Amino acid sequence: MGCDIVTCSTDTKFTHLAWQRSEKELANVKYTMAADPTGKLSRMFGVYNEDNGLDLRGSFLIDPEGKLMGSEMNFYNLGRNIEEQLRKFKANIYMAKKGGNEVCPSKWKDEGDKTLVNPGAKMVGRVHEALQGS
Repeated sequence: MGCDIVTCSTDTKFTHLAWQRSEKELANVKYTMAADPTGKLSRMFGVYNEDNGLDLRGSFLIDPEGKLMGSEMNFYNLGRNIEEQLRKFKANIYMAKKGGNEVCPSKWKDEGDKTLVNPGAKMVGRVHEALQGS
């Protein structure tokens, strides 16, 4: 889809390599697994816990110009949903191509799905109706 995926944690590159070699869920991982053992990057993104040296589970969508397009942060024991991340990624690509005054609603999944056109004060409390075409 024309993007780069990078995972990052405060683990070392050797820990990442060990995980990838032994964890079957990571067997086919082809993206970069970056190490941030000092927590510098984690602090920059606001996911570093100074009390225990661990990272919260953060996900960030950054456009080619370096602009943050979306972020999500979960606690340590809650995994991320790749389908939802992909939905957000595709919605950002779609909106970048479309431009204008259009919004992808929460259930938007792919090009061709209903969007909200000219959202504003008149649409407040009427999103369902707008999505139904009423």
